[in-house]
Amino acid sequence: MKKVFTIALLSCFVIACSVSVKKSGNSSQIPAGTYEDTLRYLYSLQPDQWPAPNIDSSVKWTELGLLPQSPLNLDSVQPLILLGKTLFFDTRLSGSNKIACATCHLPELSWADGRSKSVGHEDQLNKRNSPGLLNVWAQKKLFWDGRSNSLEDQAFAPINSETEMHSDMSEVMMKLRRIKGYKPMFQAAFKNGEISPETLATALATFQRTLVGNPSSFDKFLMGDKKALNDSAMRGLHVFRTKAGCMSCHNGPLFTDQEFHNIGLTYYQLPQEDLGRYAVTHKAEDVGRFKTPSLRDVMKTAPWMHNGLFTNMDALMNMYNMGMPQAGSKPANSTDSLFPQTDRLIKPLGLSRREREDLVAFLRSLSAEPPIVIKPLMPQ
Repeated sequence: MKKVFTIALLSCFVIACSVSVKKSGNSSQIPAGTYEDTLRYLYSLQPDQWPAPNIDSSVKWTELGLLPQSPLNLDSVQPLILLGKTLFFDTRLSGSNKIACATCHLPELSWADGRSKSVGHEDQLNKRNSPGLLNVWAQKKLFWDGRSNSLEDQAFAPINSETEMHSDMSEVMMKLRRIKGYKPMFQAAFKNGEISPETLATALATFQRTLVGNPSSFDKFLMGDKKALNDSAMRGLHVFRTKAGCMSCHNGPLFTDQEFHNIGLTYYQLPQEDLGRYAVTHKAEDVGRFKTPSLRDVMKTAPWMHNGLFTNMDALMNMYNMGMPQAGSKPANSTDSLFPQTDRLIKPLGLSRREREDLVAFLRSLSAEPPIVIKPLMPQ
């Protein structure tokens, strides 16, 4: 059952606002106060009593929630975690002995690299932006185009890539087997002590499953600290859920639907064209689709988008507010199956400047300082 409350706000001017609340059982009377006070009260209730979100009817969504913890039993796999962490920082996994996994995933940048596009072997510019790895264990598919289904499978691609680590798994195995210090580490992590592509991938994947972000201001708010969100972030939370329609794609505790969408950045028939998930599935409907990124710690992982297009969140908000680039109709007499179609969920929002600023304030509330990481000593 839904109940509609109309609240009048008096400050510099009067704002009339209708707030739809998901009702389950009896609730206390809303106290008098400012618009922000009302929102703070409503969102202090249990999530099933929060104001109803504005979500497209075609979307299967999950309510926002606390930062989930890794399902990994840390106590039982410490030797494996240490091995994976050491391998993650070891430049000897690359052909040049200069590039490690951590080269493009820096712990102090929430495991992103702060570049529009990552830089690989001999300073080659890669095609896409390096995403942050916090909470990566929860991702159903990996890479912007979703071409890997697990962290174990994902480990092979950067090592074998010509433009990234420029190596070969068989060469990496020979290197590791010659390093005396790795033998006891593999022995401690695996019963047979085998140094193989499979054990390397398992170790790297296990380490990455320990990468969980710190609780954000939003998490602290959900845990009962009503002052954890300032007024701007409080308004931004409501705009995020209602007028801006963000939850159609960014829902659940990790703020992602884990789906793929074309938001209009395909660059049809231009040198920088990127067909996205189509390159994996070869389905016309996947042209220009990229994975919805998690918004947790988003303010720590600029630049944003698969191609690192935006370095400024205000500019990104302006673009979304305008409805992102729309491809329009196909060229005359064209039957090109690769003509991109912007997702129908993307549309002009009509947000005011303050609403956009409030949205950014809310995104800040999702972003915590990354955990401090002590880099391991390299075995010799």
